[in-house]
Amino acid sequence: MSRRILGILAVLALLLGIVSCSSAPKPADVFASFADALQRKDAHAAAEQTSDPATAEKTITAMFNGMGDQAKLAVGSSPTDGQENGFTLKYQWSWGQRHDFAYDTTGSAAKSGENWRITWSPTLLHRDLKDGLSLQYSQDSELQTPVLDRTGQPLMSWQTVGVINLERTHPESAATLAGLLNQFDPTTTADSIAAQLNGTQDDRVTVIKLREDDLGKVRDQLTPIPGVTVVEQGQLLTTNRELDSPAIGGLEQIWHDRITRSAGWSVYLVDAKGAPAQRLISTPPAPTDPVKTSLDMRLQLLAQHAVAGESRPAVLIALSSSTGGILAAAQNAAADPQGAIVFSGLYPPGSTFKTITTAAALKANLVTPQTPVACPGQVTIENRTIPNENNFDLGTVPLSSAFAHSCNTSMAALADKLPADALTNTARDFGIGVDFTVPGLTTVTGKVPNADTAAQRVENGIGQGTVTVSPFGLAVAEGSLAHGSTIVPTLVDGEKTTADKPSVPLSPNVVDALRAMMRQTVTEGTAAELRDIPDLGGKTGTAEFGDNTHSHGWFAGIVGDIAFATLIVGGDSSAPAVTLTGEFLRPALANTG
Repeated sequence: MSRRILGILAVLALLLGIVSCSSAPKPADVFASFADALQRKDAHAAAEQTSDPATAEKTITAMFNGMGDQAKLAVGSSPTDGQENGFTLKYQWSWGQRHDFAYDTTGSAAKSGENWRITWSPTLLHRDLKDGLSLQYSQDSELQTPVLDRTGQPLMSWQTVGVINLERTHPESAATLAGLLNQFDPTTTADSIAAQLNGTQDDRVTVIKLREDDLGKVRDQLTPIPGVTVVEQGQLLTTNRELDSPAIGGLEQIWHDRITRSAGWSVYLVDAKGAPAQRLISTPPAPTDPVKTSLDMRLQLLAQHAVAGESRPAVLIALSSSTGGILAAAQNAAADPQGAIVFSGLYPPGSTFKTITTAAALKANLVTPQTPVACPGQVTIENRTIPNENNFDLGTVPLSSAFAHSCNTSMAALADKLPADALTNTARDFGIGVDFTVPGLTTVTGKVPNADTAAQRVENGIGQGTVTVSPFGLAVAEGSLAHGSTIVPTLVDGEKTTADKPSVPLSPNVVDALRAMMRQTVTEGTAAELRDIPDLGGKTGTAEFGDNTHSHGWFAGIVGDIAFATLIVGGDSSAPAVTLTGEFLRPALANTG
């Protein structure tokens, strides 16, 4: 072999050696891969860089779980001074809202065959971490922050509940369990529990949650039942178990948002059962103001009691006309399957809408309360015949009397003289048709389309046709009348309601005239049953629906600072709504002066 060839081979061998040395793994590479995998929350990839992948993956996974899905992690690695195979890992955890946790750990790498591996130890993840422990982040909220009514009474508070579970492997326990729990919830039966078990692939189902005092009555009897477990946890509950209102449903989210904004936080080392072993960092929660609502517990319970006695779907809502605050919102068990109809159910308002029709006519200077108007038994306008109830005929009477006795024919004639958009615009001035966004609630006030034909105008003028309102919307209109301008309904202090239309003042002359006519409705008209209630003014309403063989019954009005609306769905007359309202107002107004 020539010297030239030998020289070339020697050079190639040297180059290959250099390439081999430069591509060989180094401790820095394995630490960089470990740090990168941690940042990506890839427990398996990180564990593969260690000397004990199985143990490492389990510990790293527990750390990620304990620190939470919202945690962001940055990890950097750098050589440790004076150590050839030693490296420092810099951890930076972040949960937003200035919840940051930074620390360093150290570790070393050792050769394993041709590769370097990080010598596994829990202290790679935190210097104080030991086998059997894990890191856990928690948001420390002021859970004892109460929800208050307008008088400062607690409406809701954080309480202990017992979660009663049944394992799907013990369906035979359903009957025994139902026998114990039926006293708290009559809908809990052996069949309902069996349906729960059959409707899921989960290992267990939650049958019921019990308040602490209820749990105490049956705890000892629950324990021996095969497959039954009882887990205690905290929950925001009403302080009075009888409190039940669609207005309460959204308060938990407002409460949660408020305590979250002021929450502290902490990171602990915890054992396998979650018990804290060592505090690593913590910041206490900031002082949290109670969630104060406009609700009045006494009025709410009175409203609930009033609607509970009605077998048909019934609702009652009361607002403060001075503040717009919702004082009470109740609906009975018959109404509940239809949803929160007190706030968002839309129904023809019948003669309660004559307040709007009369306001539009007064505003247009078509009439005054003293103007003589005809009130025949029926009237035909553009081939649409409008009758009075049972075709009653008052002859010619002042507008105030026609209003008080709910004369359809008089109102139809007035509506026919109005422009197409008169009722639409007047209704919005009173709040009907305005889209309010009330924090904690989903609400609809109503719909009052323009009436382009005479037939539409007369139908809409008596609260039929294309006009619909919710009980909430009608109460807003009554409150606006009492206030003298469009009220802005609210539920929680400090949570601003927005609207797609600004509040506007109402004509004082219109307001005074309507208030007087509504008072006359109570003293000598269709709501005379309530004439014993001082200063009460109102308007009754009967609204046909469907095939016009049935009707809804309404009563809405004002007394003192209370603006209210009552609806009985399918009530067939306004009389039951008037009676129900009296059952609320008499005790509500008692001993208030």
